[in-house]
Amino acid sequence: MILNGQDAASIAQAVQTLVAGGLLGLPTETVYGLAADATNEQAIAGIFAAKGRPADHPLIVHVAGAEQVPVFASEVPAFAQRLMDAFWPGPLTLILPRREGVATASAGGQNSIGLRCPSHPVAQALLRACSASGLAGLSAPSANKFGRVSPTTAAHVQSEFGDALLILDGGACEVGIESTIVDCTRGVPVLLRPGRITRDQIEAACGVSLQDPQTLTQAAPKASGTLESHYAPRAKVRVMPGDELHQRLQTLGVHANNLGVWSRAAPADLSAGVLWRAQAPQAAQAAHDLFAVLRALDARGVMQIWVEQPPETPEWEGVADRLRRAAA
Repeated sequence: MILNGQDAASIAQAVQTLVAGGLLGLPTETVYGLAADATNEQAIAGIFAAKGRPADHPLIVHVAGAEQVPVFASEVPAFAQRLMDAFWPGPLTLILPRREGVATASAGGQNSIGLRCPSHPVAQALLRACSASGLAGLSAPSANKFGRVSPTTAAHVQSEFGDALLILDGGACEVGIESTIVDCTRGVPVLLRPGRITRDQIEAACGVSLQDPQTLTQAAPKASGTLESHYAPRAKVRVMPGDELHQRLQTLGVHANNLGVWSRAAPADLSAGVLWRAQAPQAAQAAHDLFAVLRALDARGVMQIWVEQPPETPEWEGVADRLRRAAA
C-alpha cells in the first residue's frame, strides 16, 4: 500500500509499523530502501527473507543525524568525523567499528557497521519520528529482490513486493544510484563503492588520501552492493564504447530485434526491433536515469540492453560501477 510521504498521518502509520517489527518501503535521495528497526533481529531477518539476501551480507543503517552514531559505532576516526560534517545528510555511507552487541544481524555478524544519514525530507521526517519513539536507526537496503535493479520510485517498490508492503511515496529519487561507501575501520579512508560523492570531494573534505581496497593487505569489510554481479535486470546488459555500439547496430540493420539501447546519440536508421533511450551527457542526470531506464527496457521485454560506456572521469565512476556489475 502506497502512502503519501508528505502526510503526517502516513509518517505516524509508518512509525507504528516499524515499532511493531514490520517492514517499510522508504524513499531516500539515492534509491528506495526496504526499512526495518536496525536493532530488531526478527525484523532484520524479515528484510533478508523478503529480498532473498544472504544473511552475512550487511545492511546499511540509516540515522537521523550524527547524534545517533554512538548508538551503533564504538569509535569515529577524526577523518570520518570530517566526512560526516561535510556530507551528512547526504549520499555517503561510512563503515565504522561496531559497538559490541548492537545491530549484530544488520551488520551481517561483522564487527563493523555501515551508517548513513539520508537527506530526503521524507526519510528525515520518518527517522526523527522513529527516534522519538525509541528507534535509533533503520536498516534499509534497496527495496528490490537481491541482485536486481534498485528502485527509484514507489511504483518500482510495489512491483517488487506487491500491495502487502507499506510504502511511503517520496517521489522519484534525486540521485538515482546508491550512496558512496567509505571504509573508516583501517586507519585511512578506503573507497568500497563509488557514488554521487567523488574521490576528489572525499579527499578534500577529510584531508587524507583515499585508498582502494586492493592497495591494503588488511581485508575489507563486506559492504552493500559490492558483489561482482549486482543491479541486474532480466535482460542481458552489454556495455561498449559508443562507436562500437553504433557499428554493431548498423551491422545488424533490420535484423536487430528485442534490443534496448541506452546511448548518448540516437542510432541511425533505427530498426523497429530496437528501443532507444537517450543517455544524458551529464553524469548526475545519467545516474538519476540509470535504474529507471533499465527497468523500463526490461518491462518492454527486450532480450539484451546495450549501453554506451560512460566517460572514464571521476564524476562518472558511480554510473560505470553500477553498469559493470549489471553486466557481470
